[in-house]
Amino acid sequence: MKALVTGGAGFMGSHVAEELVTAGHDVVVLDDLSGGFTENLPDGVTFIEGSIVDQTLIKQIFQEHQFDHVYHLAAYAAEGLSHFIRHFNYENNLIGSVNLINAAVNHGVKSFVFTSSIAVYGGQEPPFVETSYPLPEDPYAIAKFAIEMDLKVAHEMWGMNFIIFRPHNVYGERQNIGDKYRNVIGIFMNQLMQDKEITIFGDGAQTRAFTYIRDISSIIAQSVFEPKAQNEVFNLGSSTPYSVSELAESVQSAMGKSGKIKYLQARNEVVHAYSDHQKVADIFGPLTTTPLEEGLVKMAQWAQQTGSRSSQEFDHIEIRNKLPEGW
Repeated sequence: MKALVTGGAGFMGSHVAEELVTAGHDVVVLDDLSGGFTENLPDGVTFIEGSIVDQTLIKQIFQEHQFDHVYHLAAYAAEGLSHFIRHFNYENNLIGSVNLINAAVNHGVKSFVFTSSIAVYGGQEPPFVETSYPLPEDPYAIAKFAIEMDLKVAHEMWGMNFIIFRPHNVYGERQNIGDKYRNVIGIFMNQLMQDKEITIFGDGAQTRAFTYIRDISSIIAQSVFEPKAQNEVFNLGSSTPYSVSELAESVQSAMGKSGKIKYLQARNEVVHAYSDHQKVADIFGPLTTTPLEEGLVKMAQWAQQTGSRSSQEFDHIEIRNKLPEGW
């Protein structure tokens, strides 16, 4: 098959692209390199540098390549920051996605795979299940849920199949550890390598289940070949929650280095967020779950070999009222 992977020079996208290339498929990667790096690209892909918000480019790419499947992983996935970059968030995460859906419908794409997020559940009681109606509480989650609904409408209107995954708190090699606004594990590792304080918003009691990337990338890549997955929504990730304070201790252990923890003022975020994964296991078989300590060691080895990255300031802050400390 021929597949488009958006965000394929980024963290999750590069792993999915690698799975597809390894399986012998023809893969085109589209990435604007705003959060990804060319060194993440697997050998054998065709790389196009560009943005999903560029309608002209999207039309040209689809016309030239005639994709069988689309894997849409491009997003600016800074959930907490999305409150303060509302226009940027909706333009990149919502309108950019609509550009892809339009092109996919016009060119007869067989299946559109979309990585949403468990953020769509909002502050409901965990573990979240797919039968719960989403109640998003931030612009990032609102954009994700809007695209979920748009894909369902496109299927009903034109018959284009979709598969929606709601992954969460994914970590591992190739993550952009220089982004101070997202990816808490990468932030902690980068702070340790720079001999800085480890910063935690609030008291650190908030809980998440952290997901090692190689446990889920193959499921996403091979999903289009599972008929029972078509037009379904799946939670995807680890099921064991840890507090952020526990995570900080585990990261220090994996890095073989300790750091002083600085607790910052709590930000507006869901306190407890983790999911049930029975549905994805029923369709794709028993899930591989790398223990957190093991996955952290793998990521730490990669991070130490790669080295720390300078944290870049986000240039498009639209609202500064109540912007969290350190942002």
